[in-house]
Amino acid sequence: MNSLKVSIIGMGYIGLPTAAIISKNKIRTHGVDIDKKIINTIKKGNIHITEPGLKDLVSKAVKGGYLTASLRPIKSDIFIITVPTPLNSKKLPDLSYVKEAAKSIAPYLVKGNLIILESTSPVGTTKSISKIIKILRPDLTFPHEAGKKPDINISYCPERVIPGQTLKELVINDRVIGGMTKSCSSKASKFYSIFVKGKCHRTNSETAELSKLAENSFRDVNIAFANELSMICDESNINPWELIKIANRHPRVNILQPGPGVGGHCIAVDPWFVVASSKKAKLIKQAREVNLMKTKFVIKKIRKAIKKISKEKDLKPSEVKIAIFGIAFKANIDDLRESPAFDITKDMVKNFDSSLLIVEPNIKKLPISLEGNSKLVSSDAALRNCHIAIGLVDHKEFLKYKKIDFCGIELIDCKGIWD
Repeated sequence: MNSLKVSIIGMGYIGLPTAAIISKNKIRTHGVDIDKKIINTIKKGNIHITEPGLKDLVSKAVKGGYLTASLRPIKSDIFIITVPTPLNSKKLPDLSYVKEAAKSIAPYLVKGNLIILESTSPVGTTKSISKIIKILRPDLTFPHEAGKKPDINISYCPERVIPGQTLKELVINDRVIGGMTKSCSSKASKFYSIFVKGKCHRTNSETAELSKLAENSFRDVNIAFANELSMICDESNINPWELIKIANRHPRVNILQPGPGVGGHCIAVDPWFVVASSKKAKLIKQAREVNLMKTKFVIKKIRKAIKKISKEKDLKPSEVKIAIFGIAFKANIDDLRESPAFDITKDMVKNFDSSLLIVEPNIKKLPISLEGNSKLVSSDAALRNCHIAIGLVDHKEFLKYKKIDFCGIELIDCKGIWD
């Protein structure tokens, strides 16, 4: 067994899979979360999130004694912070979870420890937690004050995974190792090389922080082009899927696929971190606004369809039955974070009395915010009973249907699922 001991603060979509991968390598790993229910679940060898292969890994790690969990950190060699960094109501990054996580590990630090921040963060956050912990532990030296040889080493090392393939990508993807000093980068790189098969690219903490934001902003900008193009197509009654397919025949063109917006905790959120820190981020800001506009565009399109069907079939708007295919933020997962499909569905629940038939094969129960005039049904049941079908997520379960299966149904396909 490796003699290292690792504490991971935050047992969410990144923290728990990371703990599972590390403990798989026979490293004693301790998971920390403020949610007692999550901790008790992990202690039993179970999981509270959906990720292929995760339950088996966690179960084996707990049974083998390599993975433990509690509400507080324990003395360790390495502390990894993987807590959320959401946006506040003004679209500014909320770093309160990161700061509280940093404070929580302060009492357990000893000379030679390594702190790794993985949470998506604005430039300068790594340096700020160094200063925060210094106030609590004046007996130790930190990178922002001690130069090359601090008592505590600190690095920023963002995750680069996609839900549904997290366990695989935690191992095979390259990692950016942003140490506050070269020795910090060296120590962090040595640690990640234990379980990461991809390359570890060393840089400073500020560059690593911006690299994560740049990667997701790049994706957001490119998706915004596709979404804007789809709305232009709608004005001229042009099939956007055919248009993009033809345009992509050009050897230097690769337009992405449009959708009802952009979701997930990364791509839909991280660009705002850049916008908040720089007035130069005009294109990045505009892309965010385009992708938000696409969601509103879909809502307006649904409202027009309701009016059309109620008139054609001589029904009250409340008598029009609507089937919504998918509410997750992307295909084949249960994650609803920042999901445009979920936002569209919530708008329907809030503003319409129409019966909503929600098809989401990756969840067993609807969130409380969708309760009321909606119910979770199978794909077949939705098709048998709806007047309008709305394709919002291209889950694999939906691919078996063809456009002909929607004969007599008003179809709004936002992902080209049945094109």
